[in-house]
Amino acid sequence: MSEVQDTTNNTATDTETVMPGRSKRPDPASTPSTPLRGVRLNTPKDIESAANNRLTVLPCVVIVGAGFGGLRAARALRNAPVQITMIDRQNHHLFQPLLYWVATAGLSPADICSPIRGILRNQKNAEVFMEEVAGVDVQEQRVLMGDCSVPYDYLVLATGAHDNYFGHPEWEHYAPGLKSIVDATSLRRKILLAFEAAEIETDPEKVKELLTFVLVGAGPTGVEMAGAIAELAHKALASDFRHIDTRMTRIILIEAAPRILAAFPESLARKTQKRLVTMGVEVRTGTPVTDLDEHGVVVDGERIKAATIIWGAGVSASPAGKWLGAEVDRAGRVMVSSDLSVPGHPNVFVIGDTAVAMQNGKALPGVAQVAIQGGRYVAAVITDRIEGKELNKPFHYRDKGNLATVGRSYAIVDIGKIRLTGFFAWLLWLAVHIYFLVGFRNRLVAIFQWAWEYWTYSRGARLITFEHEREP
Repeated sequence: MSEVQDTTNNTATDTETVMPGRSKRPDPASTPSTPLRGVRLNTPKDIESAANNRLTVLPCVVIVGAGFGGLRAARALRNAPVQITMIDRQNHHLFQPLLYWVATAGLSPADICSPIRGILRNQKNAEVFMEEVAGVDVQEQRVLMGDCSVPYDYLVLATGAHDNYFGHPEWEHYAPGLKSIVDATSLRRKILLAFEAAEIETDPEKVKELLTFVLVGAGPTGVEMAGAIAELAHKALASDFRHIDTRMTRIILIEAAPRILAAFPESLARKTQKRLVTMGVEVRTGTPVTDLDEHGVVVDGERIKAATIIWGAGVSASPAGKWLGAEVDRAGRVMVSSDLSVPGHPNVFVIGDTAVAMQNGKALPGVAQVAIQGGRYVAAVITDRIEGKELNKPFHYRDKGNLATVGRSYAIVDIGKIRLTGFFAWLLWLAVHIYFLVGFRNRLVAIFQWAWEYWTYSRGARLITFEHEREP
């Protein structure tokens, strides 16, 4: 954390605590006239005003969320004359596209995560708070965290999204999604425990239920999970058990839409579905789930008994729109202006899955590249404004294509006019994911694990862990 010297009275009220290193907003009557409400750094990092040769404070940029968008914004501001406060409820940045690989025992959690403080260690104008944000006071320009608050001059909300159960929140208990490391390790435990329970079960019908896995939603997450579970059951675990044949595992992928992978061209989706079928995955399209519980799902009037149900059918935005009192769409995403700011609040920006950004009359997709490019753009806007310039060019997303993988050596690639399937597409998918992983260690480990799994079909992270130690 940067050294901070308070320039105002730092006495907190009974109901509000100021975060360490932060002063309460100064009284305008007793403070030199300045539009900035940031903190003042010790020399030689102070900025000398060219107008009157006096010290001024640096503007505060508060970034909430250390995902792809928030982290890219922070890194893009590393040379800007600002003080950055990064706030996240976790202490790590997560490479979410590989969560399914952790959930199916291909990688350990540390292989796709990096500590936020470590990433920003050498960025002297950045500090990190591990806190849960409860709201935003847009009038006082403060980010609220329970009894604590942080003032901002510019605010960037990159708080992501969570699973959408379409009016059935009770389903979450029986059909968890895959959005965090906790989700991934919980699913890994659930999947592996199903095989362990089947090994000692004597009722054949119960064994079938334990070895049935249902995935709801056939977007990239559902497709990748289905392929990974198929390889885990049919290859990696095939020789590990004595009383069950894991190759008899039933994997069902359910999609309410007419086809899988709606974001990809139909030709690629057809080839992917054929690949899934050859791997032993049952694909059901045009059949929404109408009910589910701990024992299975109901699809098109048919009840399918399954011990493990995984949800990937849709997302809802974080409560950022409620914090701001802004206009939102049906999924709770904030309707932003062409510069990704919130209408009526030009110094508040919303990016990534939390925002609805329009381009050519269509809403931009909720993919990592939209968040990354949005973070870089917002950093440029803030830098220009601080330097007295106005960036009039609206945000323009450059589509770099879509990629998805199905199993150990098959992927689909849709980049402009390039449409590939198979092994070479998988190599491209591998290269892209290695490139965007944060940290040399993680890249090296991922390469080794993929190479090892490719030749041996082994899954080295098949650990079953519990929150509390079980009695012997």
